[in-house]
Amino acid sequence: MGRKNATRLLKLYEGLQAGFGPQNWWPADSRFEVIVGAILTQNTNWKNAEKAIANLKAAKKLDAHSLLKTPDRKLETLIRPSGFFRQKTERLKSISLAFLVFENRGFAPSRDELLEIKGVGKETADSILLYAYHQPHFVIDAYTRRFCSYYSLLESKEYDDYKKYFESSLPPDIALFKEYHALIVEWGKINKRSFSN
Repeated sequence: MGRKNATRLLKLYEGLQAGFGPQNWWPADSRFEVIVGAILTQNTNWKNAEKAIANLKAAKKLDAHSLLKTPDRKLETLIRPSGFFRQKTERLKSISLAFLVFENRGFAPSRDELLEIKGVGKETADSILLYAYHQPHFVIDAYTRRFCSYYSLLESKEYDDYKKYFESSLPPDIALFKEYHALIVEWGKINKRSFSN
């Protein structure tokens, strides 16, 4: 992508950091909690996902073995605040099984492996890889697309075009990827009134 894109993106990053301060994402006590959060935050905001996570913690269900043993009806009740609770119950059980396989073998899943799990799309897979497994995958969400449009960085309908833009323009620094994504989300929340859906 070239030095020009890198310079522009890093200047924007510095501006976001100066304006919003350190974000220190992802708030979680374990790798599995990050993965659960990535599923629960689908099609909802983080506050709703957080309520569901708090319910799981209180019920002592926030580990893969306990979650898999929990009857669907019970799990649906616990995660209800996150919305789409029946669908997400199924997805949580699928990702829990996969998580146990990944942990047993002792190394991180590939992006392709995550994408094979029902209910795991590109944004969720990249969130899991970046925040749970600390791999340099830039997460693209609606805020990132708006950010790119607002600053005339890139216009595309393809997720992977945005991912490639950031990953080829920035150094493969995991801490930078995490913080940049979190800052873009904060920017998006504050500026969301400026955009029509």
